[in-house]
Amino acid sequence: MRIGLIGAGRIGTFHAATLSRHREVGGSLIITDADTARARRLADRLGATAAPSVDEIFTWGVDAVVVTAATSAHSELIGRAARSGLPVFCEKPIALDLAGTLDALAEVDAAGTVLQLGFQRRFDVGYTTAREAVRSGRLGRLHTVRAMTSDQAPPPADYLPHSGGIYRDCLIHDFDALRWVTGHEVVEVYATGSDAGPSMFRAAGDVDTAAAVLTFDDGTLASATAARINGAGYDVRMELAGELDQIAVGLDDRTPIASTEPAGPPPADKPWTGFLERFGPAYEAELVAFVEVVRGERANPCDGREALEALRIAEACELSRHERRPVRLAEIPDGRT
Repeated sequence: MRIGLIGAGRIGTFHAATLSRHREVGGSLIITDADTARARRLADRLGATAAPSVDEIFTWGVDAVVVTAATSAHSELIGRAARSGLPVFCEKPIALDLAGTLDALAEVDAAGTVLQLGFQRRFDVGYTTAREAVRSGRLGRLHTVRAMTSDQAPPPADYLPHSGGIYRDCLIHDFDALRWVTGHEVVEVYATGSDAGPSMFRAAGDVDTAAAVLTFDDGTLASATAARINGAGYDVRMELAGELDQIAVGLDDRTPIASTEPAGPPPADKPWTGFLERFGPAYEAELVAFVEVVRGERANPCDGREALEALRIAEACELSRHERRPVRLAEIPDGRT
């Protein structure tokens, strides 16, 4: 199978390595990047082929496209792949706004092609086990969920103005995971944030710490929090409490948290430091799934509509933060009306 990968940055490099090891792809991988030298170095290291530009990805006869380019290019590249009749895997988000997202989805729908989004937590063992526990009834009626994402160190200052903000860039993973694990839809959010940290967040019109309360269509309540600076380590967890039992995702000997109880567990010797380390196996699994989708061996595990719903929650949170009020999801367009 011949796959064209667009974008040779950090996540693109990781995905390229995964694809180069896949028995169905191997030496048939084609890599391009705006930095042609970077694409060439990566291709040489992996035994792949470097393409001079994006154009060659669509003229050299690939079977599928993987988009790991800058977010601003996602929507256009998804549309181009759709018009070329090619399945496409794209890292989140489709776009940083609803209009761009809906435009790309319309292109995919019109072409009848496949779009798989990179919400890797759907392939993490902890999250999949939690989903099974909820769906099996093991927890009884689910009443409370707590989700969190805390980065050990903040992103570069020049990244922030183009990130879409903490809800769209960071918490969107939690929003997708909350929907996927619980099997229910968010109907209302109330969100707030703090920019009391480094001045670069204020300069970008963003916050470094965020919190949201989400109400689901069955009455379940969830909180979702995010922090850009958590010196103890990279911390991603979800706690689910039901009338019969309570479980936690992301709680292990590398969780960067210390107990104050005399008999509590000791601090992690080697806490998680970043998303590629914490979710490496999940990132690999989502690309393996994409190859299976392209080969017709499985259904799409995360299509564009799923990404749209996560973005709508993020949009509602941003609106809530700015207007200091609860926001119903019905206020956020879904492209169906």
